[in-house]
Amino acid sequence: MTSETHENHQVNYMAIFWWLLALTILEVIAGSPATGPKYPQALKAFFLVGMAAVKAALVALYFMHLRFDRKALSFIAFIPLVLCIFVVLVVLPDF
Repeated sequence: MTSETHENHQVNYMAIFWWLLALTILEVIAGSPATGPKYPQALKAFFLVGMAAVKAALVALYFMHLRFDRKALSFIAFIPLVLCIFVVLVVLPDF
């Protein structure tokens, strides 16, 4: 039986939480029509999707521990994102 070595990683989960909270507050401010800045809808959507992608990456890397797993597991989590982007780009001309 082979012995596996597990490294002890120290992650500041509270720092990640505060980043997630700050991004959520920014999303609410940017997305609300009354208090948010007056930008074109496409730019607003770009910023909201970008902030959501950063939040998803933080959750996946730290709370799902993908940052400390093998690279193969990261590819398994990354492939659906690539497929989703591909499907959106393929369907985009229909709009």
